[in-house]
Amino acid sequence: MANIDELKKYRHIHMIGIGGVSMSGIAQILKNWGFTVTGSDWVESDVTRRLNLDGIHVVTGHDVNMVAKSDVVIYSAAIKQEDPELVKARELGIPTIERSNFLGTITKAFNDTICISGTHGKTTTTSMVSVCFIEAGLDPFVQVGADLNVLNGNYRIGNSEHFIIEACEYVDSFLKFYPKAEIVLNIDNDHLDYFTDINAIKESFIKYVELLPDDGLLVINADNMYCIDLYKYTNAKTITYGIENDKANFIARNISFNKNGFPRFDVYYNNNFFASFELSVPGSHNVLNALSCISLCHGYGIKKEYIKSGLKKYTGAHRRFEFIGNYNDASIYDDYGHHPTEILATANAMKNKSYHKSWVVFQPHTYSRTYNLLDDFANVLLNFDNVIITDIYAARENNTYNVTSETLVNKMRELGKKAIYISEFNEIVSYLKDNIQKDDIILTLGAGTVTEIGPMLIK
Repeated sequence: MANIDELKKYRHIHMIGIGGVSMSGIAQILKNWGFTVTGSDWVESDVTRRLNLDGIHVVTGHDVNMVAKSDVVIYSAAIKQEDPELVKARELGIPTIERSNFLGTITKAFNDTICISGTHGKTTTTSMVSVCFIEAGLDPFVQVGADLNVLNGNYRIGNSEHFIIEACEYVDSFLKFYPKAEIVLNIDNDHLDYFTDINAIKESFIKYVELLPDDGLLVINADNMYCIDLYKYTNAKTITYGIENDKANFIARNISFNKNGFPRFDVYYNNNFFASFELSVPGSHNVLNALSCISLCHGYGIKKEYIKSGLKKYTGAHRRFEFIGNYNDASIYDDYGHHPTEILATANAMKNKSYHKSWVVFQPHTYSRTYNLLDDFANVLLNFDNVIITDIYAARENNTYNVTSETLVNKMRELGKKAIYISEFNEIVSYLKDNIQKDDIILTLGAGTVTEIGPMLIK
């Protein structure tokens, strides 16, 4: 079990932004350990309602009286420094700790924290690894960045030394953790509102790999040019995987897809046949994610049959090419992809399915990402037959970049592709109802509120 002595000085923990996917998982783990946990969030949501039902008192808005009763206040990176609850805590001399620092303390409590990192694929791979560990009876604690059917949520309370978590590079969050094992899925240009360029991102990953103990485990993607030399920065055991790099330890060959786009493939370990695998999620990008999971599980001595059955049982995480329903014999899917590499992976996965015409409703996420990767977004959206672009989801930013969704529409038109801009979700739903045909496939895409459109269309 985890050694929580370092946390025991806090009896009552108050969390600002508790409805966030990471914060809510932390809250549930803390409650299970016997702490009094309260929280606040800007909006009421399914997550905050679930927390209240589970005995964690959550208010919508602010409650400075709850802050006054607490021993420590945890806040997410999205919370402004002038937040009334943060201000009150500091007035009262109550310690305040940013989420990633506090999560770092939790990872320190476990002898075996398994961190899944990379620019893309963290949630899916964390989910795959978790399912395989559960299948093998290893009873892990889990924190994942989306709801997972097998967990009935985004966390799992275990009874072991294994803590499986996503480790995000944004604002160097993962440098606060205490990993025993790491998967690095890929390194790509992203979060350019924080990192100056790809070299700065790579440097951050190097520091992250350097955190591993000598008896730790590093799993890296041998197909990614920025990952391939990370083994130089640690004495931990390294396992490589890939599809294109035939020098990798674990390689997928003979990849085929069924009518749903789900892959079947043979895995070779050091050029010897290892096993055949089938996935219940689409796309060749998920073959790579599965390979990383297979590599890690093999490093932990998990039997092949548990890895095979675990991967087959994994049917996807919330908002990862998730089937939403049908409207007039057209299929509606929803995906969190908000970076060109992720969109390309989803578009390629879609091409393995059978359909008439494809539609994408894309909501760009943050002004900085839209501005910095404008050409890449325009080119990758060419993969869809019909393109609707709605307003940029600002998230944490102000528009200092003078970029709008119309900028992206115009860029696509320059490339000879008709794309249309529609701001209001109700108008998007009406447009789709008037234009989609039998056997079309519709994808809502982005990390913001675009996820609301599929259910609106079905209703």
